[in-house]
Parts: sequence; structure tokens; C-alpha cells
Amino acid sequence: MDLTSLLAIAVALAMDAFAVSLAAGAVLCPVTWRHCFRLGFHFGLFQGLMPIIGWLAGRNVQQYILSWNSWIAFSLLLFLGLRMIHEAVSDERPDKPATDPSRGLTLVALSIATSIDALAVGLTLAMIGVTIWMPALVIGLVALVFSVAGVLLGNRIGSIWGSRVEVLGGLILIGIGGKILLQHLAAG
Repeated sequence: MDLTSLLAIAVALAMDAFAVSLAAGAVLCPVTWRHCFRLGFHFGLFQGLMPIIGWLAGRNVQQYILSWNSWIAFSLLLFLGLRMIHEAVSDERPDKPATDPSRGLTLVALSIATSIDALAVGLTLAMIGVTIWMPALVIGLVALVFSVAGVLLGNRIGSIWGSRVEVLGGLILIGIGGKILLQHLAAG
């Protein structure tokens, strides 16, 4: 996997964490470096671990779906991208968490919720034969940086444009899925 695609995937996956961090920064007053560390560390850790878990699962089923891997990768990324876009424009979720989002079970729940997409990306990477260690590291670090930036930015401007970055993240996932499928069709 080339570095550009890897960074694009990492940025797309970090959009959920960024949007949640924007909202967290908007409700935390004042924001401390502890808030930034806790949110950045947990979001980055979960974003880095979930692709590994997905990749390990994908390695176990790879032999059964090898001929369908590009279609499955495209379908997964299309689904995830569309889900991100739907969540961004949906009125179903609350704008602000009720408690300090950088503590306890709220932090763990947010960490899992923002990294579920990374699990599916790890599964996809296993299906197309990509080694997971570098992508997991890059995905985790990008999520950490975006989370800290989101908290700081959210504290300054609130969550005004949070849904717009999720839409961009969804479009990036769909574009990468399309690229994978086109490469498969061109090779076949």
C-alpha cells in the first residue's frame, strides 16, 4: 500500500475521532492538557488496535474469499463511507455529551464507537494482502493528532463544522474503495 493511500485511510478514519473531539472540546471548559492527552491517547490506541483485530480476523477467512477480496473491500469501504455521511447529516445523535467525555466509561465507549470503522478497514487490508503493522501505527498516530487538534479547536470554535469533516471522511473511504475495485478490474 502506498503512503498516500495509507494517509488518506488514516485521515478518513480519524474524522469520527476528530468530530467527537470537537464536540468534547466545546463542552469542556477549560480544556486542560489532561483532557487532550486522555482523548488523544485513547482514540489513537483504539484506532491503532482495531485494524489489527480486523486484520487477524481477515487472515483467518482469506482463503475462502480470495477471489472476491476487491469486491468485499469496495463494499465495506462503501458501506462505511455512506454510514459516516449518513451519521454526519442525521439528526439522531446528540450534539454534546452530557458528562466529561475524557473520563471513565464515556471515554471507553467513545473510543470504541469512533474506531469500529478501523476494524473493518483492518479486515479489508487482510483481504488485499497488506501487512498491518505500519498501517495500524499510522492510523493510531493520525487519530491521536486529530483528536488533540479537535479538542483544542473545539474549545475555540465549538462543533460548528463537525458534520462536514465526517462527510469528507466518508467520501474519502468511498474513493479508496473505488480505487481498489478499479485496480482489481483493470488487472483482471
